[in-house]
Amino acid sequence: MAEIIVPELAESITEGTIATWFKQVGDSVSKGEAVLELETDKVNVEIVSEEDGTLQEQKAEEGDTVEVGQVVAVVGEGSGAQKQDAPKEEKSEEPVKETKEVSEEKIESDQSMVVATPSARKLAREKGIDLKDVNAADPRGLVRSHDVNNHSNTPTEAPKKEEKSAIMETNAKPEKPVIREKMSRRRQTIANRLLDVSQSTAMLTTFNEIDMTAVMDLRKRKKDAFIERNDGTKLGFMSFFTKAVVAALKKYPAVNAEIDGTDLVYKQFYDIAIAVSTDEGLVVPIVRDCDRKNFAEIERDIADLATRAREKKLTLDEMANGSFTITNGGVFGSLMSTPIINGTQAAILGMHTIQRRPVAIGDDIEIRPMMYVALSYDHRIIDGSESVGFLKTIKELIENPEDLLLEG
Repeated sequence: MAEIIVPELAESITEGTIATWFKQVGDSVSKGEAVLELETDKVNVEIVSEEDGTLQEQKAEEGDTVEVGQVVAVVGEGSGAQKQDAPKEEKSEEPVKETKEVSEEKIESDQSMVVATPSARKLAREKGIDLKDVNAADPRGLVRSHDVNNHSNTPTEAPKKEEKSAIMETNAKPEKPVIREKMSRRRQTIANRLLDVSQSTAMLTTFNEIDMTAVMDLRKRKKDAFIERNDGTKLGFMSFFTKAVVAALKKYPAVNAEIDGTDLVYKQFYDIAIAVSTDEGLVVPIVRDCDRKNFAEIERDIADLATRAREKKLTLDEMANGSFTITNGGVFGSLMSTPIINGTQAAILGMHTIQRRPVAIGDDIEIRPMMYVALSYDHRIIDGSESVGFLKTIKELIENPEDLLLEG
């Protein structure tokens, strides 16, 4: 017999929430096979079995919070449970017709007669679904949580009477319809950290605007050759801004620092976190050693991290210990914003949508593609003149991309 224990995840992570049980009691388990998925503050982690055998016990349900070191399941010897027998009341043939009818009536009114996992029963109660109405995908007739979800998502299903009354009770006071949904662990963590940063830093934001004409022309001229030379990798704006940030960080090292007690820690590395929007909120995977990478390598890393972030395949190491963050609200059409600093970092750069508008070029007025950029920074670490100089450096490099290539 072997216990499945929540492993050490990362220095700052001490607990998680069971998102999905891949294996149910009685299922065969192979050594190294994933038994459950754990949702942590940063990423989802698959917990594997260290032994071959049969899952004998689940010590927690989907949605439960478990701590590092906690036993969540037990694997015993064997090759998996045989098909489960139906409850005696369902199988037995009563000699007296009246007794049989009473037995069937009892089954109809008692969900406990349905073979289901604890998580499925809990979910059915929350959704107001009668388990006897749920079709089990398991050939043994075992109802699991995804069966309940599939049942509740069926378009033709009429709302349950019990479900309606629960909503009405909840909203008796305001007399307006609402939907109450429990925040995911990741959303709770994001909310708490944003609040912590706002309360624990002297955050200030400075703005500038960048004429994107030169960098857009350069991309247009070089995009085909760049794709051909770099195996299909496209030249985007993020590599330009990442390289500009690295150059600016070297010029203004306080922006690449953080406070540790009464010390200022100046980072001598350039690991740039790139904010990625997912269904569960913003995550910030890190492109390592950006000072040593060329444009194509940065573009490939960003594309790969963004894809795996949305597929929940990032590792904890890929999100830890960044030195500076870039977030691009422009992909959603944001014209201007004040981004919030990421964790203990000193600053964050906000990019925004490119908008064609009239600007003064010498004594003339021209229509140019312009982008507002914002630098939110911790005023305890960075002086106002440094923040302005940092943002001005980025502006100058993006508006003169040839200089940026020399910097890179």
